[in-house]
Amino acid sequence: MATGTVKWFNNAKGYGFILPDDGGEDLFAHYSSIEMDGYKTLKAGQPVSFDTIGGDKGLHATNITANENTNEGTESSNTDSSSALNTIDSDQDHLETA
Repeated sequence: MATGTVKWFNNAKGYGFILPDDGGEDLFAHYSSIEMDGYKTLKAGQPVSFDTIGGDKGLHATNITANENTNEGTESSNTDSSSALNTIDSDQDHLETA
């Protein structure tokens, strides 16, 4: 199984691209090839493992799984929610005065 990093993924379109760690060409990544429960999505910068297959227009990633040993590309579970809410309130106040 190869490893790489998500270059980008568009949830509305259901696909994106992965940059393989070995430096090869970008790999097409379709949501149906993501191995996870629930909503199948990837985030830019997220490290992943995958298999590669040939497609009509180039290489495709299949059996895509998020690497669990890092938090890159995902939000930290230690985020202070009150700080985030203060930022939202501050932004909202700014919009009302504009």
